[in-house]
Amino acid sequence: MRISGKTFLIASSTTFLHSDRNSAKGFSVTMFWATLKLLALKLYFNLKPLTYTFTKEMDMRTKIIFSEKCLNYGGWHIESPERVRKAYEILKEKGYQFLTPEPATENAVLRVHDAEYVWNLKKGFVEDGDTPAYENIYEYAKLAAGGAILAAKVNGFSLMRPPGHHVGVHGAALGALTRGFCYLNNIAIAVKHLDKPTLILDIDGHHGNGTQEIFFKDPKITFISLHRYPHYPGTGHSSEANCLNFPLPFNCGEKVYLETLDSALSQVDMSKIEMVAVSAGFDTHMGDLASLGLTEKAFREIGRRIGKLKKATFFVLEGGYSGENIGRDIDQLLKGVEENAP
Repeated sequence: MRISGKTFLIASSTTFLHSDRNSAKGFSVTMFWATLKLLALKLYFNLKPLTYTFTKEMDMRTKIIFSEKCLNYGGWHIESPERVRKAYEILKEKGYQFLTPEPATENAVLRVHDAEYVWNLKKGFVEDGDTPAYENIYEYAKLAAGGAILAAKVNGFSLMRPPGHHVGVHGAALGALTRGFCYLNNIAIAVKHLDKPTLILDIDGHHGNGTQEIFFKDPKITFISLHRYPHYPGTGHSSEANCLNFPLPFNCGEKVYLETLDSALSQVDMSKIEMVAVSAGFDTHMGDLASLGLTEKAFREIGRRIGKLKKATFFVLEGGYSGENIGRDIDQLLKGVEENAP
């Protein structure tokens, strides 16, 4: 049986300290030799850190960014707190570690969004058919943006709501009639905050029209979106400049999806990329709102491909409307990433 360095040290010290315990002299001698052996073992394991295999999974595990405050609004909406609550419970049960975010500053928000839009959002003047003007929604949105910033700093996964990738500089983006449950573009705020050459990979089932609008022709950013088309928001039918779009048919399935993802990633010069930001939507799961026929197994494979990029990577929750599926899909996605993590 293979045991770790720390387990071996504890076992060794227990054995030595209990030998010859009926003799005071024997006990003193035993203590002396036990101390020497413990020091030798400590030196050995310090020189050979790879022997500490028992902590490898824990050390590699991506931190989840979460605050219960994001559950305090919109209980009646399809983009409900329950979907995130259930995902949180599943990930907590699986042993993930959690970090609590602070709200993004207004300066961070204004690096992405127009001041007039932000003012109207604060006042509750911005509302459309699927994106209500909830009380205090600006504060909730800033907290979600802060979650994305923290995720970017620690290579974590922001399990926060509301989502963000449909909202552009001024609100609804690229001619869409609504903001698709989004208020501030969380991933854009995080990417602007870190200001590094970044690949933004959007795996939500809906095109990230807001993110495309914000970063269109930005020389530091490559944007990839794999999404169902035709479908809301009706954009992303073709690639433009630095925005590479890959429209996919309803329930295309894992094989087509992964082949398309491989093709998309092959078009990026990763030597010019320092960071990967993933708009992680799970509504592509079989039967969800933008189903592409994917399963947990597919998300494991997506994660493996992201991990093979060998770049600092963070994730921001977008869509996905079954909390149980979201939690399991996140777990599989992150396990896939960690299999190939740098």
